[in-house]
Amino acid sequence: MKATQQRIHKRTCCLCEATCGIEITLEETQHGLSPHEQIVSIKGDKDDPFSRGYICPKATALQDLHNDPDRLTKPVKKLADGSWQEISWKQAIAEATAGLKKAQQQYGKNAVGSYLGNPNVHNYGNLLTSPMLLRAIGSRNKFSATSVDQLPHHVASYFMLGHQLLTPIPDIDRTDFMLVIGGNPVASNGSMMTVPDIKNRLKAIDERGGKVVLVDPRRNETAKFSHEHVFIRPGQDVLMLLSLLYIFTHESELPTLPDYVVGSDLKTLSADFSPEITAAKTGVPAQQLRSIAAQWLTAKSAVCYGRMGVSVQQYGGLCQWLINLLNIVSGNFDRPGGVMFTQPAIDLPAVLAARGSRGHYDLYRSRVRDFPEFGGEFPVALLAEEILTPANPEKNETAIKAMLVIAGNPALSTPNSTQLNKAFESLDFMVCVDNVINATTRHADIILPPVSHLQRDHYDLIFNNFSVRNVAKYSEPLFKPSAEEKEDWQIILSLAEGLNAGPVKKRLTNWLTYQGIRWLKPKGLLNKMLKAGKSGLDLPALQKQPQGIDLGALQPTMPQRLFHKDKKLQLTPDIFANELQRVKADLLADSDAGLLLIGRRHIRSNNSWMHNSQRLIKGADRCTLMLSETDAEQYGITNGEAVVVQSRTGSLIVDAEITDELMPGVVSLPHGYGHNLSGVQMQNALQKPGVNANELTDDLLIDELTGNTALNGVPITIKKVQGEAMVLKDVS
Repeated sequence: MKATQQRIHKRTCCLCEATCGIEITLEETQHGLSPHEQIVSIKGDKDDPFSRGYICPKATALQDLHNDPDRLTKPVKKLADGSWQEISWKQAIAEATAGLKKAQQQYGKNAVGSYLGNPNVHNYGNLLTSPMLLRAIGSRNKFSATSVDQLPHHVASYFMLGHQLLTPIPDIDRTDFMLVIGGNPVASNGSMMTVPDIKNRLKAIDERGGKVVLVDPRRNETAKFSHEHVFIRPGQDVLMLLSLLYIFTHESELPTLPDYVVGSDLKTLSADFSPEITAAKTGVPAQQLRSIAAQWLTAKSAVCYGRMGVSVQQYGGLCQWLINLLNIVSGNFDRPGGVMFTQPAIDLPAVLAARGSRGHYDLYRSRVRDFPEFGGEFPVALLAEEILTPANPEKNETAIKAMLVIAGNPALSTPNSTQLNKAFESLDFMVCVDNVINATTRHADIILPPVSHLQRDHYDLIFNNFSVRNVAKYSEPLFKPSAEEKEDWQIILSLAEGLNAGPVKKRLTNWLTYQGIRWLKPKGLLNKMLKAGKSGLDLPALQKQPQGIDLGALQPTMPQRLFHKDKKLQLTPDIFANELQRVKADLLADSDAGLLLIGRRHIRSNNSWMHNSQRLIKGADRCTLMLSETDAEQYGITNGEAVVVQSRTGSLIVDAEITDELMPGVVSLPHGYGHNLSGVQMQNALQKPGVNANELTDDLLIDELTGNTALNGVPITIKKVQGEAMVLKDVS
């Protein structure tokens, strides 16, 4: 074996929303007559104009994920004894489509449900082709990770701005005051705010004389880069935001709103929510809140950013609406240093709007809970009940009898996972597009594994639209797939072709061919979309600059950027004003002072699918129950002691971690763990499986306005493990 040469490959890390540029060094060695390349190093690309050489530990795990011994490279079929057998692609696609068709023929179109996981938005091939597959299925029962994450953002954008994907972005590089509510961008690298190198960007706010204020039940990693941290009771952010609106409208002088903004009387809307009234429930003293309001209104520019802590709670929809509203009325909307809007090389909202798609709401409703759809999806909190609740033949109902899951692990990442595992086990048929056997895919009849991240090309179709700068970058595949491997989009289109018939089949065929020549690759459509944009770029131009291209800072775009037909911004849409009136009594009522559960994120993890990397799981176990010193003393719990945590939906045993980071009355457990289920053969994950926090989260505890699950603010009880060691039950 003789080393021959090295080469450098530049690409975007696609494991989280930061879109950091990386530089991979490969070494080619000679094995007999065949050359072989192996990764020598992965480091930040200093030539990337956006990330500027920054990467987090996740980027180095790309090598582990590619070389993962548990990664499937061929389709597998579950046998009667529960074991798995490798089969050909032809057989796998045929049996997968036959199983889905059988369910629909027997029970109706809506008998097939679908779930798309988080990794789909990091894969432009999936984004371009999966809608064709879902149209081929033709079922209303569509679900995704959106409703355990950012759905309130989309609902606010749709009703206020006219498009569900037109998201206000904090202009972090030019702001003088940044209020972060329920967010931890230092650990998440942003989120609904594509912002690599976040630490230096936060430091830069301080260096230019600005301030960062963090409001969160936990003094998290972002607090180290903030001038002030404020504790708040989980789920009470809506009251704090309403009190800020009270201060703005009752005690301050606000700038005149632009002519394109229309809304109702904000002074009356916030009249019942003075800081003195809300302080007892939020835990934020009135004087401290007035100080925050004063800093906000006197800053040259200011921006409020709220993320998971305000989205995945009982009033997430109201929170994201109020954050937008406060940014607007304070004069920090569509201006440098406030919230602005991207104009990327591929303007996805404009592309979709040109095809008549801005989003929609309540076109139809779910069978069991009568919940309205949004954007063609139902909240995933409804999924288990749509499977388990028998259909009523007299009402011509259809229960879900088969599932298609693409790049998702809802058995770990959605609420009341014990119930969902039971539901999956009851299905007639299940197909998963995934390259590992995990808590979800273990229920499948057929698993169709796509190539690894490093074997496909990459363009950030979604996250360029959430970016704090206008950027564009295309990455070639690092490794060529073998003849027996398929990319995600190839699998998706094969399923779509197998399911299609009649007019839908014709439309699909037209898309797959161009001037009589079959052009399956989404790469061709990507180039067409680039050419149709206003950047002047095409794919060859991006290929010449693999480090990426900076298209400049965000610029004012209003009111032209609005998607309402009248080009007006709806400041107080009826859906939010009515919801506020509906829940006002509950918001102001006295509440139980019991313990509340919140989640947390570590920079070495990302949802439920990155625990199979040796680099990421090393070090101390991070799946612990954080609790305050006050609560530890009250319950007689010592550091490292096993604790029983119980909610309405389940109970767990987990080690305690006593910390001064949490306010009393709040405990924290990270999500994405719990890989200790039978049938899950993830070697590295099984070394530190942790516990599944979503056995505690509640499918009935949702934001009634948007359908987003309330993963934060879950009522729980805790107690010491008594007597003999208790053993966790296997949900299988």
